[in-house]
This record gives sequence, structure tokens and C-alpha cells, in this order.
Amino acid sequence: MTPNARYAAAIDILDAILTGAPAEKTLTNWARSNRYAGSKDRAAVRDIVFDCLRQKRSLMHKAGFDGARGLVAGHILGAVQPVADVFTGERFAADVLSASELAALEQVKEMPTDAVRLDVPDWIEPKLRDSLQDGFEADLTALQSRAPLDLRVNCKKADLGQVQIALAKDGIDTVAVDQVPNALRVTANPRRVAMSEAYKNGLVEIQDAGSQAVVDALPLEGVTTVLDYCAGGGGKSLAIAARGGMQINAYDQNFGRMKDLSVRAKRAGATIRVLREDPALTGKTYDLVLLDVPCSGTGAWRRNPDGKWRFGAEDLQALLQVQADILGTAQKLVKTGGVLSYVTCSLLKDENEMQASAFLSKHPQWQPDICKNFLPSAGTDGFFLTVFRKIHL
Repeated sequence: MTPNARYAAAIDILDAILTGAPAEKTLTNWARSNRYAGSKDRAAVRDIVFDCLRQKRSLMHKAGFDGARGLVAGHILGAVQPVADVFTGERFAADVLSASELAALEQVKEMPTDAVRLDVPDWIEPKLRDSLQDGFEADLTALQSRAPLDLRVNCKKADLGQVQIALAKDGIDTVAVDQVPNALRVTANPRRVAMSEAYKNGLVEIQDAGSQAVVDALPLEGVTTVLDYCAGGGGKSLAIAARGGMQINAYDQNFGRMKDLSVRAKRAGATIRVLREDPALTGKTYDLVLLDVPCSGTGAWRRNPDGKWRFGAEDLQALLQVQADILGTAQKLVKTGGVLSYVTCSLLKDENEMQASAFLSKHPQWQPDICKNFLPSAGTDGFFLTVFRKIHL
């Protein structure tokens, strides 16, 4: 595909997404319907689409007109290319610019609002400003760019240096991530990771460095039993298992999310028991219960930019109730003296500090232990961790 054809394909895909189609499914369907597109073409089109979704408002403002064509025109302007050179109307290229589009491109633009400039919905901008305070600009700017690919070195099998050498044999270059001891960031050939010998042999797992840092901050000393109660794909269970010496159970209300966990655990040389029955029904208690609860995902918007534009104020209110309900249920699963670890990939105080305070006000048998924010401006996804310790009354 020519560069112009890639942009034309991106316009078609974005047209579908902007009218409600899920981004990932739309990209997959396009790839299946266009077998002529090679892997490099598919990757390039995907990058254009996700760049446009991350920067939807600022790109449309830059172009001066809306829709998929406005998004792509703004993307081209951002790359300092003449827009008309891409919208040529030639075979496989986008149709030529209309008179109104040309006029919009040439029009002097007003100064964008912060919500437009930083690519967030108007309704959530005040909440983010209040939550992030001095980090508002830096954190939201970080979410406008593509996320790096991070790997977690399985310290049960190898150390960082050994893994870097193994990855390099497959042409994959990496650097260590500051303050995250077992993290490597891929700097060359990220798409080769899943086929590399290091990955196949369980030396590494794909996991954002921020997610790894959350696990590193858990108080695991003296812990022998762990329940990952909202396990999802099980990445944090695997990271905990790499420490060794603990019995780990993983549960998710949607069992399908854990479908690959047993295979991944075997590859990593880890033992994780995947539960089908809700542990809340069994009465068993644990030294540590980890709650990586459903949340807004604001800290991971660079990975799921489509979700940013679909998420509304009513969705937030519904999530706050779900989170409170999970906390209320899971606190019964912790032994006296044990810990309850509450995690979100949200930047919002509503889901983080305020949710923690509400929990403590209703449950006097708990006391706060750890509270940490992991922010996108530090180069990772955004996370919040608070740890409660169960005390005798």
C-alpha cells in the first residue's frame, strides 16, 4: 500500500468507529477483508487510527472540520505534510478536498480550550484537573502518545541481563525501566516479542511497567495465601507468583478473561489456581486479597483511546457503585491482620482516594497502610494503589 492508500483506509475505518463501531473489531474486520495489506501496512494503518483517536479533538481543531477526514487531515498537518498531497482522488487515495474543507484548513483557528488541546471530553476535564493538580498538563500530554511495550522479566527463570541477551538474539532491543526492578522497555522490533524464544520459554511476560510497580509495592512479606479477586487476564497474579512461596488463587466474574491464564502460568513455571466459583461463597480467607477493580481506565487511555470518547458521567457513577460493592464483599475474605489491596487504572479521585475514604468510614475494622499513585507523566500507565490492613477491634 502507498502512504496515501494507508490514509484512505484509515478514513474508512475511522468513519465506522465514529459512528459507534468498536475500534479493535473494526480494525480486525478491515484486515480480514483486505488480505492484500501486508503486516507493515496493517501496522501503519493501525497506528494512524489510534493516533487519531488519542488526539481526536486537537486534530479536528487543527484541521478545522470534523469527521474521519478531519481527523486524518489533522494527522497529516501534525506530520508537517501538505494535506492536498494525500487527498488526491487517485486510485486507492482519499477523495480530493472539498471547497469547504479547503476553506476550513486555511482558516485561522481560535485558541483551543484545555479540554480540546489535551484531548479529553469536556465533562471530565474539571475532575481530571482536580485529581491531577500540578500534574494535569504533563499527565494528559503523556496520554496523547502511543504507549511503549514493556516486559516483565520472570525472575524465577532469569535476570534482566540474561533476558536482554536472549531478546537481542531475536533482534529485539530493550532498556531497563528506572525504579521498576524487573521491567524492560522494548526500543526496537516490539512486534517480534510474541514469537521470540524468551517469550515462548517464559522468561518474559508483556506487562506495563506501572502495573509491575503496583505489584512491587504490595506488602508481600509474610504472605502465604493470595486471592486475585478481579484477575482479568491474570498479569498481576503472574507477577506475584514470580516471587515464589505463595499459594495464589485467581478469580474473575467473567471467567473468559482468564482463559489463557493457566497456559501462561505453565509457561512461566508458576502455580496459580484458577477459580470458577466466587470465593465470596466459600468462606475461605486469605492473607492478601488483591482487587484490580473495574474502573474508568483513564490511566490507560493511550492504550484504549476509543474508550475515552465512549465513557460518560453516568458510566462513572455506575462504576463507583460497582467498586464499593466489590470492596464490601472482598473485605470479608481477608484474615485478621491481613491486607486488602485496592487498585485502579484510573486518575480520578472519585475512584481512588474518595473511594478509599468511603470504605474506611463504613468499616472501622480496617486501617490504611499504603497509598500510592503511579502517573503517566512518569512514562507508564496511570494506576492507584491503596492497601488496607484488617485489625482486631
